[in-house]
Amino acid sequence: MAPSSDERYEPPESFVEQANVSDPGIYDEFEENWPDCWERTADLLDWDEQYDQVLDESDAPFYEWFPGGRLNASYNCIDRHIEAGQKSHAALKWEGKRRETRTYTYQDLYGEVNELAAALRDLGVEEDDVVTIYLPMIPELPIAMLACARIGAPHSVVFAGFSADALATRMKSADSEYLVTCDGYYRRGNAFNQKSKADNALMGLDRQVTTVVVDRLGRDLDHSLDDDQYDYEELLLTHAGTTVSPVARDAEDMLFLMYTSGTTGQPKGVIHSTGGYLAYAAWTSRAVLDLKPEDTYWCSADIGWITGHSYTVYGPLALGTTTLLYEGTPDYPDRSRLWEIVERNAVDVFYTAPTAIRAFMKWGQEYPADYDLSSLRLLGTVGEPINPRAWKWYYKHIGGEDCPIVDTWWQTETGGMMVSTLPGIGTMKPGSAGPPLPGIGARVVSEDGAPIDPGERGYLVADRPWPGMFRTLYGNDGRYREEYWEPFSEGDDWVYFSGDGATIDYEGYITVLGRVDDVINVSGHRLGTMEIESAIVGVPGVAEAAVVGGQHETNGTAIYAYVSTDHSRDPDETLRERIVESVEDAIGPFARPEAVVFTPELPKTRSGKIMRRLLENIANREPLGDTSTLRNPEVVGEIEAAGRDD
Repeated sequence: MAPSSDERYEPPESFVEQANVSDPGIYDEFEENWPDCWERTADLLDWDEQYDQVLDESDAPFYEWFPGGRLNASYNCIDRHIEAGQKSHAALKWEGKRRETRTYTYQDLYGEVNELAAALRDLGVEEDDVVTIYLPMIPELPIAMLACARIGAPHSVVFAGFSADALATRMKSADSEYLVTCDGYYRRGNAFNQKSKADNALMGLDRQVTTVVVDRLGRDLDHSLDDDQYDYEELLLTHAGTTVSPVARDAEDMLFLMYTSGTTGQPKGVIHSTGGYLAYAAWTSRAVLDLKPEDTYWCSADIGWITGHSYTVYGPLALGTTTLLYEGTPDYPDRSRLWEIVERNAVDVFYTAPTAIRAFMKWGQEYPADYDLSSLRLLGTVGEPINPRAWKWYYKHIGGEDCPIVDTWWQTETGGMMVSTLPGIGTMKPGSAGPPLPGIGARVVSEDGAPIDPGERGYLVADRPWPGMFRTLYGNDGRYREEYWEPFSEGDDWVYFSGDGATIDYEGYITVLGRVDDVINVSGHRLGTMEIESAIVGVPGVAEAAVVGGQHETNGTAIYAYVSTDHSRDPDETLRERIVESVEDAIGPFARPEAVVFTPELPKTRSGKIMRRLLENIANREPLGDTSTLRNPEVVGEIEAAGRDD
């Protein structure tokens, strides 16, 4: 749902005065000098060999950025900052599940990354070997990533919450013969055996795998090492003080492989390059997140996802910033945990997901109100569209109405932010991500690729390449072209199809409506789930909502809304009526929900995404299927019972 014209917020003058980017002329400058405008991203890095040109389009859509250039990502994230006098500056701050803390200076990080790089090399890891990393949010995760980058071995990080089968599938697809994992980790205070999952995954592979095991739990979980399994700390001791010269990589060489969900059910291996990706991650961290070396910055995303790669590890460290890692959930051991961390670490920039913000709203403003959050200079959101009500709550209760908010749209495939306001320049509109970033050709088109009128629904595409873009899908160039480039391309004019629906307003601000398959067709009306959900969560007392399509005798499909309330409101018939009225007012009577089902929580995966497929099965009274990826499986029975009662 597009924001209304009077919902506009300007960045404070004090922010503009110190912003990394504050000249509105940057948009025209990028347009007039495209693609050479992207040299400024490459200028943020140190190159072993200078590139021959900015962009090679000769084999589109297999674009090459900064071809001929050579560099090393680990050097750019560590060594050069030490050489510039930052060896005692904090690189990583870690907050553990049981309130443990660790701080790594850039010198500390240099030492451990070098020792692990030497160990991996002695274990047989060579340039271009894919090393799989299966770790929770502990410092050894970014250290392993940087150690791999140092010796020219691409890494493939698999989210620690994934099952053994999911790990095996990804390792098999990546042809990976090396694994870095741990004995276990704490889940809501209890020791959870991670190594047993890893061992089960390895049993399903047809190759010998060399494994490095981090001892995270100590005496809380005994473990033994099999053949070809090595203790992390012992490896570091063996290679104590060893340094490894960073391997110069071609700009187009793979830095990492990341698997993302596909419509076929098989994960897709997204390949990101060394030069273009790192330059773009650094530039967007500087321009959009306004990061500076003196900042303490916190991105709450798990490093198992692309957000953690780009905006916890590579972007901030390339800029010499202090990046904060947190092991745990926002409400453990209590609902004040995040704000206590912000206060104690004097966090300057906080970047989180709307899912978390809605949880903060539900718990109540009294939790952040108990802490001094005045260190915050900028807030950000990522992962899904944020509705205006949640945006304004975040702005008021976390930012004190004094922090700009960057509502960022991007994807695993894009490598970095594509649509957002620049906080030192742009007017903010709650619910709208903003205009395309300078140099980004994002636009909203109809099914035939034509521009749409402001306010109309269309498809979000990009009609020009960008440095952070993925290069292809691992082992599947054909799918890369067919799925991402062919739907809206004509002749030699290649257009990237994001798979997301969106609207655009008269000022060029894009409002993302969600995946195009997150559409409910009711009596011939195509309705985005995000649009309906925004109308519902705009009702006072509603914390979160998910809508799905269910079978209906008359209309074919009807809307079923699943709603959780915040602490201030108990669900009742009055609230149900207000929800229906809000949907009718915002969209029309044809969008009236068939049922509004109240539930204490929505079913979510361990990465925090609502499992709408499960809600569709409940609405249609069909078998539920696999629920193993849920972090709160206990809520399923409650939703089924509530649905029957309603």
